[in-house]
Amino acid sequence: MVGTGAFLLMATACAGQDMPTSQPAAGGDSAAPTGSVSTSPSEPVPTANPPGKPRLTVPEGSTPVPANKIDASALPAGFPREVWTANGGTILNIRAQEGGCGHALGEAAEQSAGRVVVNLSETKAQTGQMCTMDIRYPVISVALAAPLDQRTVVLKTTPPQ
Repeated sequence: MVGTGAFLLMATACAGQDMPTSQPAAGGDSAAPTGSVSTSPSEPVPTANPPGKPRLTVPEGSTPVPANKIDASALPAGFPREVWTANGGTILNIRAQEGGCGHALGEAAEQSAGRVVVNLSETKAQTGQMCTMDIRYPVISVALAAPLDQRTVVLKTTPPQ
């Protein structure tokens, strides 16, 4: 009886939390979380996803980067190859891949006149931690020093951190 009560308490506590999906979101799912939203009239409501904070959907108002401006040849087979710009082209929103206890990360490793190289990685699970075997496809944001404009986005993966 005590075990059943503990299970129900845990299930009820988890019911109010947002659970990540295990498949890429189809464009325009507005029911997913959008990050922190201010309720104070004096604070601005953020419209872009802060760099480094994964989300389930692409921020509203983002513009897709044309496929011919994305070099994803270094990515493993099956890895997402979707990139959008926001904030006048100074933010890249990239569909990444993560699983279990890991979390997707992105870093602009190189920014030249012709290309922007983004290293995609995943945090490593802590030793001894039990993790699920699911795969998620969050959108991560990476800040650029200047607008992307006509530069090519080169996507690479790096070992877990």
